Amino acid sequence: MSFVSLPPAAEVEQLPEAETPIVNDGFFPDIDPAAVRESARIPTSITPARLRAAILGAIMRVEPDLRAFAADCVTAGSATLAAVPAPQLDGQSVQLIRYARAVALYTKAELIERHRDFDTTAAGGGQADELTPSVDDLRRDAQHAVRDIVGRSRTTVELI
Repeated sequence: MSFVSLPPAAEVEQLPEAETPIVNDGFFPDIDPAAVRESARIPTSITPARLRAAILGAIMRVEPDLRAFAADCVTAGSATLAAVPAPQLDGQSVQLIRYARAVALYTKAELIERHRDFDTTAAGGGQADELTPSVDDLRRDAQHAVRDIVGRSRTTVELI
């Protein structure tokens, strides 16, 4: 009789979930979660499933603002955002860079907001208050990227 021993469950190495690209609508580029994680400095403590959900939310957030722009580009003969005439920066279209930036920044803003629920102590509440300007800054910068894509001014003026 032979005995085979397995290591305790805690010692079994867990393979990370695959971060497969998010397929976009055809006009806008697919999004690589690993690239978003890297560019937005999202820690690995955020699971791939949670990151994917936040990226999908970010894509859905920018889509209404870019819908008319995309339709105009297709009408003008550009089948994808990459085909839209634009200056190149570091070997790629600035429009692609702006789109990836908007998605990454909105993703990071959503994740920061959603992570607040882990610590509801007084210290956690104070930390959440400190993060609010950061979330607002991320959203502002994402909105700037979207406005730059469509060629709109970054200034919003309201009359009181």
